[in-house]
Amino acid sequence: MTIVLTNDDGIDAPGIAALQKALPQGSSAIVAPDRPLSGCSHQINRGGPIAIEARAERAYAIGGTPADCTRVALSHLYPDAQWVISGINAGGNMGADIYVSGTVAAVREAALMRIPGIAISHYVDRGRVIDWQVATRLAAKVLNKLMANPPKPGQFWNVNLPHLSADDPDPEMVICACCTQPLPTEYVVENNQFRYVGKYGDRQRDPDSDVEVCFSGRISLTPIQLW
Repeated sequence: MTIVLTNDDGIDAPGIAALQKALPQGSSAIVAPDRPLSGCSHQINRGGPIAIEARAERAYAIGGTPADCTRVALSHLYPDAQWVISGINAGGNMGADIYVSGTVAAVREAALMRIPGIAISHYVDRGRVIDWQVATRLAAKVLNKLMANPPKPGQFWNVNLPHLSADDPDPEMVICACCTQPLPTEYVVENNQFRYVGKYGDRQRDPDSDVEVCFSGRISLTPIQLW
């Protein structure tokens, strides 16, 4: 099995290394942006050249977006790939986030190319540092569960890990819907500049949605259906 790993934090981000450790050794290949592109959504190259830089065996830095990485991987580098897994993103991607997230866009592009995918993100409590060893352990459990039952055509999984410490017990995994509420829109205007001041952790949430599940310390598993 060949599993393509990508992200929107860039090939040097700790999250993609943590994700690779969650998979059997030798099963994955990294095809990720050569720089951080958080929040780039589903942008794609419109016809210009896309640089491909070999960083190591089965590891390529791509001069493009996460969706570009998926396209380059599945059409050129690893046309036999059976999965695309994106992450682990340093920050949550739930509810309305899925429309702006490059992490999610990478697996949405995979679904469009008829390859199953899983996006994994890690919610960050304000002021806390991610324990990537914990993230790897939780991601491994998620992948064992989801990869045993590939998504239906036109569907992919969006996963959000809660912010836990090494001493916390492994949380429950909950299949849940995507929250429909908007991101915080509180703002201030100073010197003719508009700036958001709302707190991500205070966002509105639907009961039992991915935001509510993740913020309550559980792992949210959300099926996203394209058609």
